[in-house]
Amino acid sequence: MSMQSAIYAGHVVHSRLRPRQHKLHYRVFCLLLDLDELPALARLTRLFGINARGVFSFWEKDHGDGRAGGLRHWVEAQLGAAGIDMGRPKIRMLCYPRMFGYVFNPLTVYFCSDASGTTRAILYEVCNTFGERHTYVIRAGEHDGAVEHSCAKQLYVSPFMPMECDYHFHIEPPAKRVVVSINETDAEGLLLRASFSGDRQELNGRALFRALISYPLMTVKIIGAIHWEALRLWRKGVPLLRHSPAATRIATTVVREREEA
Repeated sequence: MSMQSAIYAGHVVHSRLRPRQHKLHYRVFCLLLDLDELPALARLTRLFGINARGVFSFWEKDHGDGRAGGLRHWVEAQLGAAGIDMGRPKIRMLCYPRMFGYVFNPLTVYFCSDASGTTRAILYEVCNTFGERHTYVIRAGEHDGAVEHSCAKQLYVSPFMPMECDYHFHIEPPAKRVVVSINETDAEGLLLRASFSGDRQELNGRALFRALISYPLMTVKIIGAIHWEALRLWRKGVPLLRHSPAATRIATTVVREREEA
């Protein structure tokens, strides 16, 4: 049976321009998960658990409002709040899986499509290391090509990045390849470029086993890399900014077209 869910293996690249130049480049893989396929994915292989333990696993409680088993309902509620009516949308999400029970997802992207397969909305779910989560819900229009979005930053993410910034997203929805690119700007202009690009692989037991060998303990390495790169920035003299706690641990912003930066 052909599935929408897949593995995307590729690279994360960050390039900071000011006040010191700084670049990182890591090999990673993401899962694209069709929420309608979760029951079938639970039976796919012993390596992969859905809301259950496994070498690889996906837990709905790690996303949305944190409720177990209610992720589709939460996404549909966000679309409703944004006035985006697609009937029963197809929802695919690009994220890291848990590996040996651990995961940190700095950004999860939800692609919401209508019955024809056209991407009509994208949800950008941003998490920080303080356990806070903020989702930006943005209408995508009615086209199948690359999507461009902008919005004001609402969540403290890094001690080296100011809050007074805007995000500018360039998204090439999942096909043979997926691209998620973010330019972060402040009052002086472009501050940071960040991107993930990956090539599609079929999601099955063999591919997961290859991922286990090729990316051992990847999710642990992600949080380790965050702290290592923070140390490098600190040693370069980039100023530290204190954590500005979010008003609520989990929040959502509906970005209207006129509000886009």
